[in-house]
Amino acid sequence: MQRGHFAAEDDFQRLLARFPELLVGDQIDPQNPRRWILVKREQAISTGEVGSPTWSIDHVFLDQDGIPTLVEIKRKEDSRLRREVVGQMLDYAANCGSYWTLETLQTGFETTCREAGQSSDDLLKDLLGDDADRSKFWQQVEDNLEAQKIRLLFVADVIPIELRRIVEFLNKQMNPVEVLAVELRQFVNNDLKTIVPTVYGHLSISRKRATAPWRWDEATLFDELARTVGEKELAIARAIYAWMSKGGRKLIFGTGKDYGSVYPVFKPNGISINPAYLSTDGSLWLQFAPLDKKPVFGSIAERQALMQQFNAIKGVDLKNSDLTKYPSIPLHTIAQDPEGETKVLNALRWMEEQIYRA
Repeated sequence: MQRGHFAAEDDFQRLLARFPELLVGDQIDPQNPRRWILVKREQAISTGEVGSPTWSIDHVFLDQDGIPTLVEIKRKEDSRLRREVVGQMLDYAANCGSYWTLETLQTGFETTCREAGQSSDDLLKDLLGDDADRSKFWQQVEDNLEAQKIRLLFVADVIPIELRRIVEFLNKQMNPVEVLAVELRQFVNNDLKTIVPTVYGHLSISRKRATAPWRWDEATLFDELARTVGEKELAIARAIYAWMSKGGRKLIFGTGKDYGSVYPVFKPNGISINPAYLSTDGSLWLQFAPLDKKPVFGSIAERQALMQQFNAIKGVDLKNSDLTKYPSIPLHTIAQDPEGETKVLNALRWMEEQIYRA
């Protein structure tokens, strides 16, 4: 395959709006992969002073922790990629907390959904899970805005080394703001197009987290679950955890402030995949979207087969549309099926068998 190019910046922007998973949330945060909803394209922002100019940000997303994520897109051919885009992003970061309100983002999200013919409720369910508290999520968004806890993403088809260094420097200096660059390289072969994403800036993130006082572990994870779920659900969570840790398998615990998570490490053909993780929000999350084009479950048909294993649980009704998303299965749904624990473990063991056969 040969390197391809985006014909116009608008094509680039439309692609990202349609497929936010290109922001590779599992690379941005491997311990607690980011999931996204698009708030708005070309979101207005200003200093708010009389006569001051109004700018527009290419995209604004929210992740599952309510962190506003500001995205600026440039093509390699755009000479402003390094010279101007950094200054633009710093303007946005400095003013979004004072210019935007919670209502600004809520209205933008509802408008975007309406224009796309999508249900805002369905998108929030995909992001948060069926039983999540929506009001708590929006309160978290407001709190993050006020605390200037935001994320800045520079997205381009090529990220030059100069911009990578700037991103790493800013990321180290701007806590709690997270600054990253996402390179989306396009490769073409006749009618086939493939986009390969790479995230830059992790060195600084790892340094920030190295000094962080908190990472979930088995004890804290189950202390929190014992506080938030019933006895049946807790027993199922323990059974899932026992499967994860079987044979001394390496586990990764998350660093989330509000929710803990854990998942087993699988590396078929030397490539890390994270098909499922257990969360203190009371759910088993399935990471279908990041499995695309990776070993074992890279095709839709392979993910359909995996999905059907979980659909054997009474009350679980995953659909083909979920195969490019991050669906969750509440523990209480599993508990309501008299054979739910057995069925979910059978699904996980089937998944494990496919991985080890690869």
